[in-house]
Amino acid sequence: MVDITHKTNTLRIATAQATVLVSKPETIEAIQNRSVPKGDVFEMAKAAGFLAVKKTPDLLPDCHPIPIEYTAVNYRIEDLSVIIELTVKTIYKTGVEVEAMHGASVVALTMYDMLKPIDKGVEIRNIKLLEKKGGKSDRKAIPENLKTAVIVCSDSISSGAGEDKSGRKIIEKLKTLNIAVNDYSIIPDDKETIQEKIQSLTSLSYQMILVTGGTGLSNRDVTPEAVIELIDREIPGIAETARQYGQERIPTAMLSRSAAGLIGNTLVITMPGSTGGVTEYIDALFPQVLHVFSVMEGNKH
Repeated sequence: MVDITHKTNTLRIATAQATVLVSKPETIEAIQNRSVPKGDVFEMAKAAGFLAVKKTPDLLPDCHPIPIEYTAVNYRIEDLSVIIELTVKTIYKTGVEVEAMHGASVVALTMYDMLKPIDKGVEIRNIKLLEKKGGKSDRKAIPENLKTAVIVCSDSISSGAGEDKSGRKIIEKLKTLNIAVNDYSIIPDDKETIQEKIQSLTSLSYQMILVTGGTGLSNRDVTPEAVIELIDREIPGIAETARQYGQERIPTAMLSRSAAGLIGNTLVITMPGSTGGVTEYIDALFPQVLHVFSVMEGNKH
């Protein structure tokens, strides 16, 4: 099965459709009058659809077991066709389109089974996904030409005693989002130096600055404090989201110190100095954190 452990829970919705075509008006009348010998077609098929949605991962090997939090079946009759629409909702890491299509298929198959004694010409047609929401397909486009900087704060790396890995990991992860890094620098973990670097970037109209390192518990780790002093408007939800994401994976994530907010129109986020830490931050925050630029653009109008 595909690894989805790096994903975050979001509301996922999918609606699928299937069509049952009968061969004579009398069949439609029997369905509507609930006079089909095998019972109430609409209710029996709906119950079968509910079971099918929940049993989807039992039948499809690569389908993840997920918490199904809502399923609805609706019918619409058009001439000799019964249009089935089935909607599934969950709050989880992966979508529910397969569950919706499987459910709609079984609803249609159940109707076929119940109607075949009175109509030998029943057909199942057009099983398809109508709509899906949540996850990557629902995200807003990433702003074009986002002027981005990555700052590595480390005394040892800046002195040449070590090699940067976290900054390069950020650049690598941003590249997968089609975000180019315009400035990459390594500086000492010194408050004055950090502030001077950030101020120089904001004066050059950088839109996003990601700072890695200097977030530990040592008295020498001053990056969050340096950034907080510069921030005009703090966005506490950014650090909270990253910390919660990390806590679900590493118990010590609670010790992480971070700061995030706006300096003018520049988004600044501090991140841990480890490759694992920055990987989790990027996975937890991006691309949804980039919505801040759409909000700021809207505020200008």
